[in-house]
Amino acid sequence: MDNSKAAGVPVLETKRTFLRAHRLDDFDSYVAMWADPAVTRFIGGKPRTREESWMRFLRHAGLWSLLGYGFWAIEDKATGRFIGEAGFHDLKRDIEPSIEGVPEAGWALASNAHGQGFASEVVGRIVAWGDETFGRARTVCIIDPENTGSLNVAAKCGYSEVLRTTYHDAATILLERRP
Repeated sequence: MDNSKAAGVPVLETKRTFLRAHRLDDFDSYVAMWADPAVTRFIGGKPRTREESWMRFLRHAGLWSLLGYGFWAIEDKATGRFIGEAGFHDLKRDIEPSIEGVPEAGWALASNAHGQGFASEVVGRIVAWGDETFGRARTVCIIDPENTGSLNVAAKCGYSEVLRTTYHDAATILLERRP
C-alpha cells in the first residue's frame, strides 16, 4: 500500500526518520511500546493494556480526519521499524488553565530509541510543520516535572514554561511555543 498520504496524513522526513500515518502493521510494536514502564513512567504513570492501546491507536485516524492534524508514526529509516509517535492533538483535557482548541504537541519513543536524539530531531520537524500549518498560533505541551528528557527536548524546540499545574492529580508543567 502506498502510504505517501494515507488518510490525509502528510509524510514528513527528518535525517533519520519518516513521519507517516499509523498503519495496522504498526500495532504490535505500538502495543509493546505503550506496555513498557520506561515509556509510560511520565505519560500516565502505568503501562497500557492492548485494549487501551487500541483505543489510543484508533484516535490517530480520527484526529487527522476531524481536525486536520494529529500524530505521526515515527519510522526509523535505517531499519523500517516503528519507533514511536509524535504530533499534535486537542484532547479536551480537564486542566486549568484550559488548553482546549490549542494544538498540543506530544511525543513518545520506544525505549530502544531513547537517548539517541530522535526526540529532538522529530519534535523539531513537527513544530516546523506546525508553524507552516497553524500560522502565528501558539502550541502547547504538558510535561511531568520529573521528565527532564522531554523538558530538554521541549526547550530545544522553543517551548517555555508558562506555569505549573495539576492534571489527573499529578504535578504537570504547561509549556507554550509561539512561532
